[in-house]
Amino acid sequence: MIEGIKAVAFDIDGTFYSEIKLYSRLIFYFIRHAAFFVKFSKVRRRLHQTAPLPDFFEYQARLLASIMKIPIEDAKDQINSVCYEGLKPYFKKIKPYPFVYDTVCALKAAGLKIALLSDFPPEQKGSIWGIRSLCDVCIGSEESGALKPSKYPFGILALKLNLKPEEILYVGNSKKYDVGGANNFGMKSAYLLKGFRKWFNIPLKEATISFRNYRELRNIILH
Repeated sequence: MIEGIKAVAFDIDGTFYSEIKLYSRLIFYFIRHAAFFVKFSKVRRRLHQTAPLPDFFEYQARLLASIMKIPIEDAKDQINSVCYEGLKPYFKKIKPYPFVYDTVCALKAAGLKIALLSDFPPEQKGSIWGIRSLCDVCIGSEESGALKPSKYPFGILALKLNLKPEEILYVGNSKKYDVGGANNFGMKSAYLLKGFRKWFNIPLKEATISFRNYRELRNIILH
């Protein structure tokens, strides 16, 4: 087992499943709501650089309302109906990567705490392919008032797990948001290789470990 870790925490989007497969199902949905998603993306990019907020969802709606030139309540309704609720049905049709559930079960059986930390509400993905019931902690970074790579959501995660940062391995698919955010808070990090890095098995130097699939991740952590 990786020395010193007592918990393994995971990102969800792009880490548990292929974002390409999701986006292929969302093409017509994105086209139908193109104006919203273009402007909402601008809002999220800004929020990724913002300090922790006392009311994240209120500020997010205010930013969108300013860009779209609509009332704040209308912005809240659109965020909820188009993004949070509107995307829910699509996750039911997406399958996770092979061995995701088996790997999480094996880590749990080995005595490690399991956690989820995602930039979007975890409940948007339902049972998260059966993984949610295995979790000791399951939170969205929005609840903390800040998005990754801010240290704040990672701090809340460590607090809820009642562990030191160095006792947590955070698993993700983003160098900037997942690996960078975890490293900056003092956690260990695991990076899901993709593209040419996966093809040629080139580790990400910034990450504590790199892996190509979940069977490999399980073996690295437990052996």
